[in-house]
Amino acid sequence: MKKRHVNILGIPFINKTFKEMADIIVDRIESKEKTFLVTANPEIVMHTLQSEEYKQAVLRADFVVPDGVGILVGSRMMQEPISERVTGFDLTVRLLELSNRNGWSLYLLGGREEVNKAAAESIKEKYPKAVLAGRHHGFFDEKDTEIQEEIAELKPDIVLVALGFPRQERWIADHIDTFAHGIFIGVGGSIDVLAGTAKRAPEIWQKLNIEWLYRLVKQPSRWRRMLALPAFVFEVAKYKRSLK
Repeated sequence: MKKRHVNILGIPFINKTFKEMADIIVDRIESKEKTFLVTANPEIVMHTLQSEEYKQAVLRADFVVPDGVGILVGSRMMQEPISERVTGFDLTVRLLELSNRNGWSLYLLGGREEVNKAAAESIKEKYPKAVLAGRHHGFFDEKDTEIQEEIAELKPDIVLVALGFPRQERWIADHIDTFAHGIFIGVGGSIDVLAGTAKRAPEIWQKLNIEWLYRLVKQPSRWRRMLALPAFVFEVAKYKRSLK
């Protein structure tokens, strides 16, 4: 029997398939259960080791899902294999599809104004029965309460927060108590794909779990970020040795 959660370097990852996770979200939206979702890759886990404040923000999440093949590698190293990868982009698309089917309302927060606007227009075109309750770009003073007050008043079913990590997880953790209900999920660069300003890796790259390599080929400047993966593997190996 598989474990419900797999602890990797202090972060409890939910051990569910993509379909199981989507079903959980549907249930929580229908029952108006406020939910904080983190889609975590090795880079995010490594940052929790460097910042206790950020770690506590991530630990406030109701669910941390394994976004990144490195997390699957880490779970196998711990001899507690996670069922499958649940990417933030795939989860975002599924939420949009379900919103279109069920008439759920959305709020889109983050990105540059032109990117946010283009993503909103794309959502309205591709998912016409989803209700875009509101949107706001990501360049705002976080001491200003106007945005969370607007979201609290609109009561959207889903809030897509594209502020990039670590800001998006911190923002949700800091403000989630303000809201009555809703699914709050940090979607990072997914907003750029929705807006059409960035492309996702071809499906074959996704199936081979080398989407990270496609992004590196397209953006060589990402190489520093890619160093998080070997560092993550090293930390998991070190942690595993400490348990013996």
